[in-house]
Amino acid sequence: MTIGVKHSVFSLLASAAMLAGCAALSVEGASAADETVPGYISRLPQDEVIYFALPDRFANGDDANDRGGIAGGPQDHGYDPTHKGYYHGGDLKGLTEKLDYVKGLGASAIWLGPIYQNKAVQGAPGGVSAGYHGYWITDFTRVDAHFGEDNDMRAFVDAAHARDMKVYLDIITNHTADVIAYRECHDPEFEGVRSADGCEYRSKADYPWTTRGGPDGEPINDGFMGDEGAFQTDGNYANLTDPNYAYTTYVPEDEKDIKKPAWLNDPIYYHNRGNTSFEGENSLYGDFFGLDDVMTSHPRVVEGFIDIYKDWITRYRIDGFRIDTARHVNPEFWRAFNPAMIDHAASLGIPNFHVFGEVFEPDPGKLARFTRVDRFPAVLDFAFQDVVTQTLVNGAPASAFADLFRADDLYGGGADAALALPTFIGNHDIGRFSGFAEAAFPNASEDERFKRVRLAHALMTFARGAPVIYYGDEQGFVSDGNDQLAREDMFESQVDVYNDNDLIGTDATTADDNFDVEHPLYKAIAEIAAIYHAHKPLRRGRQIVRLAETDGGVLALSRMGEEGEEYLAVFNLRKEPRILNVEVGPDTEHFEALIGACASSTPARGSYPVEIEGLDFLVCRKLPSQVGR
Repeated sequence: MTIGVKHSVFSLLASAAMLAGCAALSVEGASAADETVPGYISRLPQDEVIYFALPDRFANGDDANDRGGIAGGPQDHGYDPTHKGYYHGGDLKGLTEKLDYVKGLGASAIWLGPIYQNKAVQGAPGGVSAGYHGYWITDFTRVDAHFGEDNDMRAFVDAAHARDMKVYLDIITNHTADVIAYRECHDPEFEGVRSADGCEYRSKADYPWTTRGGPDGEPINDGFMGDEGAFQTDGNYANLTDPNYAYTTYVPEDEKDIKKPAWLNDPIYYHNRGNTSFEGENSLYGDFFGLDDVMTSHPRVVEGFIDIYKDWITRYRIDGFRIDTARHVNPEFWRAFNPAMIDHAASLGIPNFHVFGEVFEPDPGKLARFTRVDRFPAVLDFAFQDVVTQTLVNGAPASAFADLFRADDLYGGGADAALALPTFIGNHDIGRFSGFAEAAFPNASEDERFKRVRLAHALMTFARGAPVIYYGDEQGFVSDGNDQLAREDMFESQVDVYNDNDLIGTDATTADDNFDVEHPLYKAIAEIAAIYHAHKPLRRGRQIVRLAETDGGVLALSRMGEEGEEYLAVFNLRKEPRILNVEVGPDTEHFEALIGACASSTPARGSYPVEIEGLDFLVCRKLPSQVGR
């Protein structure tokens, strides 16, 4: 549907800010002594606007690799562009061809879903799907043939860097593809005890390693005793020689050597205890939806994964890692792995390597624990995403943001560390923000749909943290749900359940090619990103909550610069317009508008008048002439 509403997003001021932002991307932070240093090298993690894309669903640059070089039908090669759970043909060449589109949106970093060689198809009868998403890895050392070859990866990274953009890779250490089977619940000819519920989890208490795990029942300890390294030794794990302590493992003959590096083919390096229910002990030891759960406390595994991902940094000069399923891996592993990645990158001239873990947790206190105990430099800010949804979709008061930001001191490094948390409003697992809003407001006008999504992107950009744009949001994609339902194609889709969606701000559907740089959401997000890039305090500045209404929807945040700058962002999370006063610094008399109708002066020191429409926002800057007074 076409939107016909006037918006401030197309002002001349926005155009000027966009140009300034592009300039800032290439020069800010570069060494004055060496002007040849690319801007992306010296930018901090909080300087980035991140664009997250699934390669299979973005652009098809080479249809010769659609089947990954595998003969047969969809159940062999996994390619079926009509099925939402199979490969659709997107690849690295397609991504490379569209980098100007991504950069034009204002993205300075692109995060790719996993690109490693996957098991093409897996699953029980009736639930079979393909590894288009990248999380069923068999070969950790090369690019999935459905996405191209290693030289395509090199070309992609080089092209991104030439555009002053960083590249983040999605990585996995918790599990591999489902290859190891258990005779008790997989082998129809096995005469042992059958489980009516499939491969249910078998605990360490009921099935200790000493039962059949080693010679004469020699005990081992997995090291989760608060004394890291004390038990993660070759000597300790030498006592574990039999992987059949909980289930009788076996690997189908045609898959015995399918994993690379070769050490990953040995069941001794896996927990082999059955499926996790994501609670308690089995959250660390259980198989993630049947995937082979790696024994990440084993020193061979720690060493092996460090070598694997160091090599990806060395080969391609990657700029950061998003780490999948981080909460399902023991803390001691991360304490060894994350510093190894950061130090290795630094040794190659990549000083600001960004590591952030995926911890699916909306409680900021519980989320912060992974920066304290597991020592992640940053985690995806699921708590922020939850609060955006609660306030902008479910009607919670703006004070929910004050509660959220009050917890920033809990992160390792405190509020300064919270600046680098990647913030987002939806993704490939939980679904799109637009889908949440659509479900809550099914009768909303086209103008309201647009404003709500625009406002959500402004919230995640101008509040502390590094914003993450989920591909397709800028084209008005509206998901029907989560997971496969939120992984639409940017190129012409053949999936019926995608193509019947009513996109925001356009008459197009996902059956069309959706790379429209004139789309109103694309232009709105580009303006927001440009202002973010052009003004350092909006990225790195200390954040002050000026107002977070306990019974309303107005949120006001100040971002403070090191030299006395103040940027005021005001958000109205409700449909009704508001007129009110907001506290500002007592030394400020005059502001200028970056976005919206900002008042030019304060009627009294420390008080700023705000007039704001429903579902709108303002970004106002203290006049530079007042800075330093």
